[in-house]
Amino acid sequence: MELKVIARIENGFSQKFGIPRQSGLSSIPGKIVFEPAFRSHEAIRGITGFSHLWLIWGFSEGFASGGKPDFSPTVRPPRLGGNMRVGVFASRSPNRPNPIGLSAVKLVGVEKTDRGDVLLIEGADLMNGTPIYDIKPYLSFADALPNAVCGFADDYSDYRLGVDIPENIAQNIQKNDLAALRDILKNDPRPSYQNDPEREYFFDYGGLCVGFRVENGVAKVTSIERK
Repeated sequence: MELKVIARIENGFSQKFGIPRQSGLSSIPGKIVFEPAFRSHEAIRGITGFSHLWLIWGFSEGFASGGKPDFSPTVRPPRLGGNMRVGVFASRSPNRPNPIGLSAVKLVGVEKTDRGDVLLIEGADLMNGTPIYDIKPYLSFADALPNAVCGFADDYSDYRLGVDIPENIAQNIQKNDLAALRDILKNDPRPSYQNDPEREYFFDYGGLCVGFRVENGVAKVTSIERK
């Protein structure tokens, strides 16, 4: 089966570390830029009538098995500390037989540019440049199942860190970047098996390199430097 790349996402995530583990957990902005062959205004006619979209996309990094003989039927989800194994089809691990992802994002608007109509979105869990294979409208009456049971994920659905960005560090950072950094940090980008309060972690976002430590449930930013 041949899949055509119809668009790519543009956002501030240049590496995997720091990307939200699930879509919809943040308000981090992004853009969907269509490939030249699909830059048709007619192709998105009516899209602004929907508040959210489904993105079907491809793992450009962090995809392990690819259906190769070394495919593992179990994975170790980070939220379970990286030690407990569950079935790959009972998880959202990127280590899957096929490099396909599914994300629900908020549609903020459509921007007319010299690259055609660009979709402005929020809440994607994709790295900058990720290829998108299809876009479909999210339908709350069909796609939302409020009584669904979510297995081990239910135990961690309310997990959040407090965030402390000292004023002397925050004062030179734009408000929209600070809001994005708070979203990233509150969802704890660390592997769950790493819980050393002395360890300093770093991630890149929007040309910024951010250092932080976590102690007593609070992520404290130690540095923000422009790359």
